[in-house]
Amino acid sequence: SNSSAESLDRLYPAVGSTKPPRKRTTSQCKSEPPLLRTSKRTIYTAGRPPWYNEHGTQSKEAFVIGLGGGSASGKTTVATMIIEALDVPWVVLLSMDSFYKVLTKQQQEQAASNDFNFDHPDAFDFDLIIATLKKLKQGKSVKIPIYDFTTHSRKKEWKTLYGANVIIFEGIMAFADKELLKLLDLKIFVDTDSDIRLVRRLRRDISERGRDIEGVIKQYNKFVKPAFDQYIQPTMRLADIVVPRGSGNTVAIDLIVQHVHSQLEEVGAAWAALASAHQCHPLPQTLSVLKSTPQVRGMHTIIRNKETSRDEFIFYSKRLMRLLIEHALSLLPFQSCTVQTPQGQDYEGRTYSGKQITGVSILRAGETMEPALRAVCKDVRIGTILIQTNCNTGEPELHYLRLPKDISEDHVILMDCTVSTGAAAMMAVRVLLDHDVPEDKIFLLSLLMAEMGVHSVAYAFPRVKIITTAVDKKVNDLFRIIPGIGNFGDRYFGTDAPPDWSDDEDALST
Repeated sequence: SNSSAESLDRLYPAVGSTKPPRKRTTSQCKSEPPLLRTSKRTIYTAGRPPWYNEHGTQSKEAFVIGLGGGSASGKTTVATMIIEALDVPWVVLLSMDSFYKVLTKQQQEQAASNDFNFDHPDAFDFDLIIATLKKLKQGKSVKIPIYDFTTHSRKKEWKTLYGANVIIFEGIMAFADKELLKLLDLKIFVDTDSDIRLVRRLRRDISERGRDIEGVIKQYNKFVKPAFDQYIQPTMRLADIVVPRGSGNTVAIDLIVQHVHSQLEEVGAAWAALASAHQCHPLPQTLSVLKSTPQVRGMHTIIRNKETSRDEFIFYSKRLMRLLIEHALSLLPFQSCTVQTPQGQDYEGRTYSGKQITGVSILRAGETMEPALRAVCKDVRIGTILIQTNCNTGEPELHYLRLPKDISEDHVILMDCTVSTGAAAMMAVRVLLDHDVPEDKIFLLSLLMAEMGVHSVAYAFPRVKIITTAVDKKVNDLFRIIPGIGNFGDRYFGTDAPPDWSDDEDALST
């Protein structure tokens, strides 16, 4: 249900894609618009850099831009212009307005009569701001409070954000804390004439925040203007760049964009270097392959055969999935327990020693394994992750996430039907770790894996258990497993794949 899950929807196709439209069978989800959609591309605001180093951590921290300036100086407009010009797919825009402190009853009454000073440093929760920025900079997920300006209070629901290539943090007190300043890679002060700022504030507070003109002017004269003179304007000297006239200064914005581009690192195919560095090593001990009995090899013969009909492909794939799930469950922790039989005799048995089992499927193909999991795990909870490839950069990007609450206490069965390079699997594992699932409680299940994918996942996450029915040795130039199984999703769902799609298509698709 919606109340027992968190969702993050980013299902818009990349703009300018040259891929032909695909027929799809996917889970239904509610889409939310991205921050910006330009003529060339869509820019998402809740994504993450997908690539990690050999320790499973982000190769390089996100670049953080701090935007300071007076109230209604045009900081958000300048931030939007920078985002639009940056030409990077993943940007987080974080507003200081989200981090106002929770008011006491007395402060609530003062705020209602425009007698509370929201323009003082003490009005902001700097500890939460700093903790949030640190996590975002490391590529981790964070919870952001949602502030209601009409009631001067935080809403009950918080929103989830993920790290990105670039983080833009804007607010009137963006440069007012020493610890916060250390997290900013570039500090920009937006300098706008005070008369313009007053006119903008009047328009915004009356039309958007339900204030009356007398209250706005009273608050401006009593708090806003004195705070700007005492706390905000002096921080201009801390800025690396001062932008006079705000969003009207396109030359300054162009210079900022050029500087940020020079700081950003080209990631490229980082997974390839990671995998190739370990391909000569023996397969890891965390890998468990289903015993290749004549029955298992016979089913592989059927589903690998290009002449196999779709009905037979589905039937024997489901049989293999059931065996794979049963094998994975045998690797869960069990403890001794004694029960009494109907004959009144004691029986020394075993019982699952964990709290709960949750299945998480990597869409689209991973969800075909859900029925097998449900068939053998009573009341199992199911989550989904959608990872798609950016057709311009070739990088996987997180587009949709729906996980049950309290998943951190569960053993998680992460399901995908084929793992070629391991890029999608690595990102999916990283997402689970961000939701505090212990690494040794993650079981990655796949019908077929390539050695490259096994090495990539095992080296980045050495405590994740990798379970499959077979491991093939090679991946060709198109990232298809050799000899392989073909495109699992298209064979299962009866859709046609373009010739350059890899075996990871269902996790890495556009």
